[in-house]
Amino acid sequence: MDSSSREIAHDFSPLVKIYKDGRIERLLGCDFVPPSLDPTTNVESKDVVISKDEDISARIFIPKLNGDQNQKLPVFVYFHGGGFCIETPSSPHYHKYLNSIVSQAHVIAVSVHYRRAPEHPLPIAYEDSWTSLKWVASHFGGNGPDEWLNRHADFKKVFFAGDSAGANIAHHMALRVGTEGLSGVKLEGIVLVHSYFWGIERIGSETKRSEHLAMVENLWRFTCPTTTGSDDPLINPAKDPNLGKLGCNRVLVFVAENDLFKDRGLYYKEVLEKSGWHGVVEVMEAKGEGHVFHLFNPNCKNALSLLNRIASFINHG
Repeated sequence: MDSSSREIAHDFSPLVKIYKDGRIERLLGCDFVPPSLDPTTNVESKDVVISKDEDISARIFIPKLNGDQNQKLPVFVYFHGGGFCIETPSSPHYHKYLNSIVSQAHVIAVSVHYRRAPEHPLPIAYEDSWTSLKWVASHFGGNGPDEWLNRHADFKKVFFAGDSAGANIAHHMALRVGTEGLSGVKLEGIVLVHSYFWGIERIGSETKRSEHLAMVENLWRFTCPTTTGSDDPLINPAKDPNLGKLGCNRVLVFVAENDLFKDRGLYYKEVLEKSGWHGVVEVMEAKGEGHVFHLFNPNCKNALSLLNRIASFINHG
Protein backbone atom coordinates (compact mmCIF):
# COMPACT_ATOMS: atom_id res chain seq x y z
CA MET A 1 0.00 0.00 0.00
CA ASP A 2 1.25 3.48 -0.92
CA SER A 3 2.35 5.24 2.26
CA SER A 4 0.56 8.41 1.12
CA SER A 5 -2.75 6.59 1.58
CA ARG A 6 -2.04 6.47 5.32
CA GLU A 7 -0.35 9.84 5.78
CA ILE A 8 -2.63 12.61 6.97
CA ALA A 9 -2.44 15.99 5.25
CA HIS A 10 -5.14 17.70 7.33
CA ASP A 11 -6.68 16.47 10.58
CA PHE A 12 -9.86 18.21 11.66
CA SER A 13 -10.99 15.56 14.10
CA PRO A 14 -13.68 14.87 15.13
CA LEU A 15 -15.09 16.11 11.80
CA VAL A 16 -12.91 15.01 8.90
CA LYS A 17 -9.42 13.84 7.93
CA ILE A 18 -7.76 14.46 4.58
CA TYR A 19 -4.97 12.10 3.49
CA LYS A 20 -2.01 12.99 1.32
CA ASP A 21 -3.34 10.87 -1.53
CA GLY A 22 -6.49 13.03 -1.57
CA ARG A 23 -8.75 10.57 0.26
CA ILE A 24 -11.38 12.18 2.48
CA GLU A 25 -12.53 10.42 5.64
CA ARG A 26 -15.61 11.92 7.28
CA LEU A 27 -15.66 10.90 10.93
CA LEU A 28 -19.21 12.00 11.71
CA GLY A 29 -22.47 12.63 9.91
CA CYS A 30 -22.32 9.70 7.51
CA ASP A 31 -25.33 7.73 8.75
CA PHE A 32 -28.48 7.85 6.64
CA VAL A 33 -32.15 7.49 7.47
CA PRO A 34 -34.74 7.42 4.69
CA PRO A 35 -37.71 9.77 4.51
CA SER A 36 -40.77 8.30 6.16
CA LEU A 37 -43.99 8.77 8.05
CA ASP A 38 -42.68 9.20 11.57
CA PRO A 39 -44.84 7.16 13.99
CA THR A 40 -44.02 9.39 16.97
CA THR A 41 -44.88 12.78 15.49
CA ASN A 42 -47.03 11.78 12.48
CA VAL A 43 -44.77 13.99 10.37
CA GLU A 44 -44.27 12.78 6.80
CA SER A 45 -41.11 13.44 4.81
CA LYS A 46 -39.83 12.96 1.28
CA ASP A 47 -36.68 13.76 -0.68
CA VAL A 48 -36.74 16.05 -3.71
CA VAL A 49 -34.15 17.00 -6.32
CA ILE A 50 -33.58 20.75 -6.68
CA SER A 51 -30.75 20.62 -9.22
CA LYS A 52 -29.65 17.31 -10.67
CA ASP A 53 -26.65 18.84 -12.43
CA GLU A 54 -25.36 20.50 -9.26
CA ASP A 55 -26.40 17.67 -6.92
CA ILE A 56 -28.59 19.92 -4.76
CA SER A 57 -31.55 18.32 -3.01
CA ALA A 58 -33.77 18.72 0.03
CA ARG A 59 -35.88 16.75 2.44
CA ILE A 60 -39.38 18.16 2.86
CA PHE A 61 -41.42 17.58 6.02
CA ILE A 62 -45.14 18.09 6.51
CA PRO A 63 -47.19 17.67 9.71
CA LYS A 64 -50.37 15.69 10.12
CA LEU A 65 -53.20 17.84 8.82
CA ASN A 66 -56.49 17.79 10.66
CA GLY A 67 -59.57 19.20 8.95
CA ASP A 68 -58.77 21.40 5.95
CA GLN A 69 -56.43 19.41 3.73
CA ASN A 70 -55.50 22.58 1.82
CA GLN A 71 -54.53 24.64 4.86
CA LYS A 72 -51.58 26.98 4.51
CA LEU A 73 -48.57 26.53 6.79
CA PRO A 74 -45.56 28.70 7.62
CA VAL A 75 -42.47 27.73 5.62
CA PHE A 76 -39.38 26.75 7.62
CA VAL A 77 -36.18 26.42 5.57
CA TYR A 78 -33.40 24.68 7.48
CA PHE A 79 -29.65 24.55 6.85
CA HIS A 80 -27.80 21.80 8.71
CA GLY A 81 -24.50 22.31 10.52
CA GLY A 82 -21.26 20.34 10.42
CA GLY A 83 -18.47 22.83 9.74
CA PHE A 84 -19.51 23.03 6.07
CA CYS A 85 -17.97 19.57 5.56
CA ILE A 86 -20.09 16.89 7.29
CA GLU A 87 -23.75 15.96 7.89
CA THR A 88 -26.81 15.97 5.58
CA PRO A 89 -30.58 16.38 6.01
CA SER A 90 -30.79 12.57 6.09
CA SER A 91 -28.46 12.28 9.10
CA PRO A 92 -30.43 10.74 12.00
CA HIS A 93 -29.99 13.77 14.31
CA TYR A 94 -31.28 16.21 11.71
CA HIS A 95 -34.10 14.03 10.45
CA LYS A 96 -35.37 13.52 13.99
CA TYR A 97 -35.01 17.17 14.91
CA LEU A 98 -36.89 18.40 11.85
CA ASN A 99 -39.68 15.95 12.66
CA SER A 100 -39.91 17.51 16.12
CA ILE A 101 -39.90 21.11 14.87
CA VAL A 102 -42.51 20.43 12.19
CA SER A 103 -44.79 18.70 14.68
CA GLN A 104 -44.35 21.31 17.41
CA ALA A 105 -44.55 24.43 15.24
CA HIS A 106 -46.98 23.05 12.63
CA VAL A 107 -44.90 24.18 9.65
CA ILE A 108 -43.87 22.77 6.32
CA ALA A 109 -40.08 22.43 6.38
CA VAL A 110 -37.45 22.23 3.67
CA SER A 111 -34.11 20.87 4.92
CA VAL A 112 -31.48 21.80 2.34
CA HIS A 113 -28.75 19.44 1.14
CA TYR A 114 -26.01 21.76 -0.08
CA ARG A 115 -22.68 20.52 -1.42
CA ARG A 116 -19.91 20.30 1.18
CA ALA A 117 -16.24 21.11 1.44
CA PRO A 118 -13.57 20.10 0.72
CA GLU A 119 -14.78 18.56 -2.56
CA HIS A 120 -16.93 21.67 -3.04
CA PRO A 121 -15.27 24.54 -1.17
CA LEU A 122 -17.07 27.64 0.00
CA PRO A 123 -18.72 29.73 -1.29
CA ILE A 124 -20.44 26.81 -3.10
CA ALA A 125 -22.62 25.99 -0.06
CA TYR A 126 -23.94 29.55 -0.04
CA GLU A 127 -24.74 29.44 -3.75
CA ASP A 128 -26.44 26.04 -3.41
CA SER A 129 -28.51 27.38 -0.53
CA TRP A 130 -29.59 30.41 -2.57
CA THR A 131 -30.48 28.12 -5.48
CA SER A 132 -32.59 26.10 -3.04
CA LEU A 133 -34.38 29.21 -1.81
CA LYS A 134 -35.20 30.28 -5.35
CA TRP A 135 -36.56 26.77 -5.92
CA VAL A 136 -38.77 27.08 -2.83
CA ALA A 137 -39.94 30.53 -3.97
CA SER A 138 -40.86 29.10 -7.39
CA HIS A 139 -43.90 27.57 -5.68
CA PHE A 140 -45.40 31.00 -5.02
CA GLY A 141 -48.63 31.01 -6.99
CA GLY A 142 -49.00 27.24 -6.73
CA ASN A 143 -47.18 26.28 -9.92
CA GLY A 144 -43.91 24.85 -8.63
CA PRO A 145 -42.60 21.28 -9.05
CA ASP A 146 -43.58 20.07 -5.57
CA GLU A 147 -47.24 19.56 -4.71
CA TRP A 148 -46.80 19.87 -0.92
CA LEU A 149 -45.34 23.35 -1.29
CA ASN A 150 -47.85 24.33 -3.96
CA ARG A 151 -50.75 23.37 -1.74
CA HIS A 152 -49.58 24.24 1.76
CA ALA A 153 -46.79 26.85 1.74
CA ASP A 154 -47.73 30.27 3.12
CA PHE A 155 -45.13 32.53 1.55
CA LYS A 156 -46.17 35.44 3.76
CA LYS A 157 -44.71 33.50 6.71
CA VAL A 158 -41.24 32.23 5.79
CA PHE A 159 -38.46 31.50 8.28
CA PHE A 160 -34.82 30.47 7.78
CA ALA A 161 -32.95 28.53 10.45
CA GLY A 162 -29.80 26.54 11.04
CA ASP A 163 -27.28 25.40 13.60
CA SER A 164 -23.53 26.08 13.64
CA ALA A 165 -22.39 26.37 10.00
CA GLY A 166 -26.05 26.17 9.02
CA ALA A 167 -26.80 29.22 11.19
CA ASN A 168 -24.04 31.03 9.32
CA ILE A 169 -25.75 30.09 6.05
CA ALA A 170 -29.20 31.15 7.33
CA HIS A 171 -27.78 34.56 8.25
CA HIS A 172 -26.23 35.03 4.82
CA MET A 173 -29.40 33.94 3.04
CA ALA A 174 -31.35 36.55 5.03
CA LEU A 175 -28.77 39.16 4.02
CA ARG A 176 -29.22 38.14 0.42
CA VAL A 177 -32.99 38.46 0.68
CA GLY A 178 -32.42 41.96 2.05
CA THR A 179 -30.03 43.00 -0.71
CA GLU A 180 -31.43 41.12 -3.72
CA GLY A 181 -34.99 40.16 -2.78
CA LEU A 182 -36.68 36.78 -3.21
CA SER A 183 -39.76 37.06 -5.37
CA GLY A 184 -43.02 36.14 -3.63
CA VAL A 185 -41.38 35.52 -0.25
CA LYS A 186 -41.96 37.46 2.96
CA LEU A 187 -39.11 36.49 5.28
CA GLU A 188 -40.54 36.90 8.77
CA GLY A 189 -37.53 35.87 10.79
CA ILE A 190 -34.42 33.75 11.19
CA VAL A 191 -33.35 31.33 13.93
CA LEU A 192 -29.62 31.00 14.55
CA VAL A 193 -28.53 28.16 16.86
CA HIS A 194 -24.91 28.18 18.10
CA SER A 195 -23.76 30.16 15.05
CA TYR A 196 -20.39 29.44 13.45
CA PHE A 197 -19.10 33.03 13.42
CA TRP A 198 -15.54 34.08 14.15
CA GLY A 199 -13.07 36.97 14.02
CA ILE A 200 -9.44 37.90 14.48
CA GLU A 201 -9.97 39.83 17.72
CA ARG A 202 -10.64 37.59 20.71
CA ILE A 203 -13.84 38.32 22.64
CA GLY A 204 -15.34 37.05 25.89
CA SER A 205 -14.26 33.61 27.04
CA GLU A 206 -12.35 32.85 23.81
CA THR A 207 -9.15 34.07 25.50
CA LYS A 208 -9.45 31.19 27.98
CA ARG A 209 -9.79 28.49 25.32
CA SER A 210 -6.65 28.97 23.28
CA GLU A 211 -6.32 25.25 22.54
CA HIS A 212 -9.41 25.43 20.27
CA LEU A 213 -8.74 28.67 18.44
CA ALA A 214 -6.36 27.34 15.79
CA MET A 215 -8.76 24.53 14.91
CA VAL A 216 -11.58 26.98 14.20
CA GLU A 217 -9.40 29.27 12.12
CA ASN A 218 -7.73 26.45 10.18
CA LEU A 219 -11.03 24.74 9.45
CA TRP A 220 -12.43 27.99 8.08
CA ARG A 221 -9.44 28.51 5.78
CA PHE A 222 -9.65 24.88 4.67
CA THR A 223 -13.35 25.00 3.79
CA CYS A 224 -13.07 28.45 2.20
CA PRO A 225 -9.67 28.58 0.43
CA THR A 226 -10.39 31.99 -1.13
CA THR A 227 -11.13 33.65 2.21
CA THR A 228 -9.33 36.75 3.43
CA GLY A 229 -9.18 35.16 6.90
CA SER A 230 -11.17 35.24 10.13
CA ASP A 231 -12.41 38.79 9.51
CA ASP A 232 -13.95 37.80 6.19
CA PRO A 233 -17.59 39.01 6.31
CA LEU A 234 -18.62 35.44 5.51
CA ILE A 235 -17.43 34.37 8.98
CA ASN A 236 -17.46 37.72 10.84
CA PRO A 237 -20.76 39.62 10.46
CA ALA A 238 -19.27 42.62 12.29
CA LYS A 239 -17.10 43.26 9.22
CA ASP A 240 -20.00 43.16 6.76
CA PRO A 241 -21.06 46.63 5.50
CA ASN A 242 -24.42 45.16 4.47
CA LEU A 243 -25.34 43.83 7.92
CA GLY A 244 -28.03 46.48 8.40
CA LYS A 245 -29.81 45.22 5.28
CA LEU A 246 -30.81 41.89 6.86
CA GLY A 247 -34.03 40.94 5.09
CA CYS A 248 -36.29 40.19 8.06
CA ASN A 249 -37.68 41.99 11.11
CA ARG A 250 -37.04 39.36 13.78
CA VAL A 251 -34.02 37.30 14.77
CA LEU A 252 -33.81 34.60 17.45
CA VAL A 253 -30.29 33.66 18.55
CA PHE A 254 -29.51 30.65 20.72
CA VAL A 255 -26.23 30.31 22.62
CA ALA A 256 -24.96 27.64 25.01
CA GLU A 257 -22.96 28.48 28.12
CA ASN A 258 -20.11 26.03 27.45
CA ASP A 259 -19.96 26.53 23.67
CA LEU A 260 -16.81 28.08 22.20
CA PHE A 261 -19.06 30.14 19.91
CA LYS A 262 -21.25 31.55 22.71
CA ASP A 263 -19.66 34.99 22.68
CA ARG A 264 -20.01 35.22 18.91
CA GLY A 265 -23.76 34.79 19.28
CA LEU A 266 -23.91 37.52 21.92
CA TYR A 267 -21.70 39.78 19.81
CA TYR A 268 -23.94 39.19 16.78
CA LYS A 269 -26.86 40.71 18.69
CA GLU A 270 -24.73 43.68 19.68
CA VAL A 271 -23.42 44.50 16.20
CA LEU A 272 -26.78 43.84 14.52
CA GLU A 273 -28.49 46.34 16.81
CA LYS A 274 -25.84 48.95 15.96
CA SER A 275 -25.93 48.31 12.21
CA GLY A 276 -28.97 50.39 11.32
CA TRP A 277 -31.18 47.34 11.03
CA HIS A 278 -34.63 48.13 12.39
CA GLY A 279 -35.75 44.73 13.63
CA VAL A 280 -35.78 42.96 16.99
CA VAL A 281 -33.14 40.39 18.00
CA GLU A 282 -33.48 38.13 21.02
CA VAL A 283 -30.89 35.84 22.63
CA MET A 284 -31.69 32.72 24.65
CA GLU A 285 -28.86 31.02 26.58
CA ALA A 286 -28.81 27.39 27.72
CA LYS A 287 -26.91 27.08 30.99
CA GLY A 288 -24.47 24.21 31.40
CA GLU A 289 -24.71 23.08 27.76
CA GLY A 290 -22.27 22.73 24.88
CA HIS A 291 -22.33 23.10 21.11
CA VAL A 292 -25.49 21.70 19.43
CA PHE A 293 -26.41 19.82 22.62
CA HIS A 294 -30.05 19.77 21.49
CA LEU A 295 -29.22 17.41 18.61
CA PHE A 296 -27.46 14.86 20.81
CA ASN A 297 -29.78 15.10 23.80
CA PRO A 298 -33.11 16.25 22.33
CA ASN A 299 -35.21 15.25 25.32
CA CYS A 300 -33.30 17.19 27.99
CA LYS A 301 -34.98 20.18 29.60
CA ASN A 302 -32.87 22.79 27.80
CA ALA A 303 -33.41 21.13 24.42
CA LEU A 304 -37.16 21.07 24.93
CA SER A 305 -37.07 24.74 25.93
CA LEU A 306 -35.16 25.53 22.74
CA LEU A 307 -37.69 23.62 20.64
CA ASN A 308 -40.64 25.30 22.31
CA ARG A 309 -39.11 28.75 21.83
CA ILE A 310 -38.59 28.13 18.12
CA ALA A 311 -42.23 27.08 17.79
CA SER A 312 -43.49 30.14 19.67
CA PHE A 313 -41.20 32.42 17.65
CA ILE A 314 -42.80 31.14 14.45
CA ASN A 315 -46.39 31.21 15.63
CA HIS A 316 -46.58 34.05 18.16
CA GLY A 317 -43.53 36.24 17.66
